[in-house]
Amino acid sequence: MQIGLTHILVLSATLFFIGVYGFLTRKNLISMLMSIELMLNSANLNFIAFNKYVWPNKLEGLFFTLFIIAIAAAEAAVAMAIIIQVYRQFKSVDVDEPTIMKE
Repeated sequence: MQIGLTHILVLSATLFFIGVYGFLTRKNLISMLMSIELMLNSANLNFIAFNKYVWPNKLEGLFFTLFIIAIAAAEAAVAMAIIIQVYRQFKSVDVDEPTIMKE
């Protein structure tokens, strides 16, 4: 049995909605960041699948994927810096935990 475009799109949609569910239900900032990365990777999977099955002789899907990977790396670096700063100030990375601002 050959893996077709429909199989890849179902896998991508599943990964995307797992990422959405993880983002909406988690209270930890690091888990929320991982969920966003999962959603970006599902978009990358879509670009690669459409590039292979719909437009096999063009490279636009691969270029978009490389661009998203670069954006995701920059986003992860900035997000981790913000998470570290939040942890230093509040001693927690939970979103719902009440915190008191330091003076």
